[in-house]
Amino acid sequence: MVNWVKDKTGRFPQRPHYEPSDLDFECEQIVNSFLKERHGAVVFPIVTDDLTVLIEGEADDLDLYADLSSEPGEVEGVTDFFPGKKPRVRISKTLSENPIMGNRLRTTLTHEFGHIRFHGFLYDAKTLTPSLFPVQEEPQSHKCKRENILNAGQYDWMEWQAGYVCGAVLMPISPLKEIARTYLKERAIATIPLVATSLEGRGLIRAVSSKFQVSEDAARVRLSKLSFLVGDESQMSRALFK
Repeated sequence: MVNWVKDKTGRFPQRPHYEPSDLDFECEQIVNSFLKERHGAVVFPIVTDDLTVLIEGEADDLDLYADLSSEPGEVEGVTDFFPGKKPRVRISKTLSENPIMGNRLRTTLTHEFGHIRFHGFLYDAKTLTPSLFPVQEEPQSHKCKRENILNAGQYDWMEWQAGYVCGAVLMPISPLKEIARTYLKERAIATIPLVATSLEGRGLIRAVSSKFQVSEDAARVRLSKLSFLVGDESQMSRALFK
């Protein structure tokens, strides 16, 4: 269910508000359905080729080798929205051409998927009333810098939502919770959150990073947003793990 609120960024008169739990549920359903249809089973990590196919199913074109060097700042992904048409996604070639950048490529792909799936309808002139959203004839490009791919501030709702979707697609909520439960049970840890820099916190981050083929930074951000981790002991609250 989408709730509409005033868009303080000025992009639109109103913008969709999604609860994190709704994004978690929707993303898990998307991933499970896609993997079952494509492979007959839900197995993690999702391979990078599958992520490209997931995007290609919703985009008119996916360019994995785009030259984005002329864009100001460290832009790694761009989604071009066209009224009444599927969007176009461009990923910086610096990610696709360098095997070392594999995890950054995966997070950028899923971030752009977040824009397509949860924001694309905003630009579709066929589904919007002109009185609420003015029709744009020219493509509207949404440019995503590296600093906002994983953990944008909530003041930029589009980047925050796409960043949350990035984590929810790569690390769906149910298998992630199962990994956390197993990890905590094996160590007789009864309460969360853990301090991210503690021995136990670092161990949980590594377990999630390994299972889902994401960077430790991506795992830490996801676990923090779900209140499994906090930055330091001053933020601790004894929340019983359920």
